[in-house]
Amino acid sequence: FGTRRASQKRRGREEGPFAFSPGSEASAPMSFSVTLFSFQKYDNNFLVPALKEHCGEAHVKTLPLALSTDTVELAGSSQAVCLFVNDVADREVLTRLSKQGCKLIVLRNAGFNNVDLEAAGELNISVRRVPAYSPYAVAEMAVALLLAVVRKIPKAYNRVREHNFSISGLEGFDIRGKTIGILGTGNIGKITAGILKAFGPSRLLGHDAFPSDECKAMGMEYVSLEELCKECDIISIHVPLFPSTYHIIGKETLALMKPNVVIINTSRGGLVDAEALVDALKANKIGGLAMDVYEHESSFFFHDCSDQVFGDDILSRLLSFHNVIITAHQAFLTKEALEQISLTTLQNIEDFKAGKESRNEVKAISKVYLGGCFQVSPRIHKEAFFRRGSTIVPVIPLHHASLPCEGLAGADLRVACQVSFVACF
Repeated sequence: FGTRRASQKRRGREEGPFAFSPGSEASAPMSFSVTLFSFQKYDNNFLVPALKEHCGEAHVKTLPLALSTDTVELAGSSQAVCLFVNDVADREVLTRLSKQGCKLIVLRNAGFNNVDLEAAGELNISVRRVPAYSPYAVAEMAVALLLAVVRKIPKAYNRVREHNFSISGLEGFDIRGKTIGILGTGNIGKITAGILKAFGPSRLLGHDAFPSDECKAMGMEYVSLEELCKECDIISIHVPLFPSTYHIIGKETLALMKPNVVIINTSRGGLVDAEALVDALKANKIGGLAMDVYEHESSFFFHDCSDQVFGDDILSRLLSFHNVIITAHQAFLTKEALEQISLTTLQNIEDFKAGKESRNEVKAISKVYLGGCFQVSPRIHKEAFFRRGSTIVPVIPLHHASLPCEGLAGADLRVACQVSFVACF
């Protein structure tokens, strides 16, 4: 980056968030147009200055509006759009972006459930994400929410601010000695498990299609989803949102749980059936609920709605319970995470411009007719899966996985993954 030294000097340090240069030498800003949707003030701390430095200030447009069919025209002729969790990039939006000249979608988050990958592939639009920014940020937030709901910290704080120093009704419980369940043991789930292990739980249970050796080494027992729900006093959710995990916590799984179970969700709102939560809370099934995400958050989260009539009856009902804490999707929001998001986003743009393959690219490969074996690279991420109808079969990303395709011949193969290469034989 041609001006990175000056920008570092303004921040009062030699090394900073832009202290790298794609390629061997720093270069002048490249003319590459980007429209950033769902802009927030914190984006001015790292991402927007970095984009302007890299692409040229005149070529970066920021919009506080989310991408949708109503706002897609605002991207103009931008070669890339930069999206966040509540932007909608469905087939209609992608088709219109393609007609406007867009060739790249850079996601400044890990999840890609809001992008129609099949449509993007058909339209030759590359989709690249930030697979890991600061898993510690989200893991630490999960534990913070757990402590807040278990020890009734918001209620205690509000009392003292009103000069009410009574501690009546603030009784909590020790985390030590409880059975803790981690639903999803990827990077964030693994770190959360490590933090909670230090509290001294009696058992640490996990559920994941791909058990982690590191979690096993810390004493985690991998069990079925049903057993995890039945046995745990505390459940922390860290799985990605796919059709197979939509409402993974719902009426049936809630019915299996212990009375007074504590549920933490810092992953995706759609993993939990919000209406089923209301019913379970009314029945005193749930002892505590803390969420940084909500199933229908896109209309409200990241916006100030304090002067409006609030139209979401389910969210209003959840907020009315004394044992519920909801934050507005802020688990990722740390200095370190924002810096890493900026760096990876810039690298994704640079790789695209250079025509380089990227482990951060996500693709959907469909209508591949199978016979014999399907072979995948060891670099394919664990989110790869076969789909036939409603049946989803994960691809195991260990070395060169050679998977027999008996029973799958002629089926659609859909892969949502970090692609190194995919070969069918």
